[in-house]
Amino acid sequence: MVDDKGKKEQVKGEVKEKTGKLTGDKEKQTEGFLEKAKGKVKEAASDAKETAEGVRKAVKKDSDKEK
Repeated sequence: MVDDKGKKEQVKGEVKEKTGKLTGDKEKQTEGFLEKAKGKVKEAASDAKETAEGVRKAVKKDSDKEK
């Protein structure tokens, strides 16, 4: 399974937001903005998780060297 890290939501949100702006549909514009923001949060959370995993592996590797 491919982890898109929220990119799909960001793109969908961007399209909705711009469509809402072009058509004057404030509700669709807001919905798009929120969907885009949700995608960005997912991406940030995924990046933080990857960073934490990298740190954990590095600490474990250093710990194993000392034994």
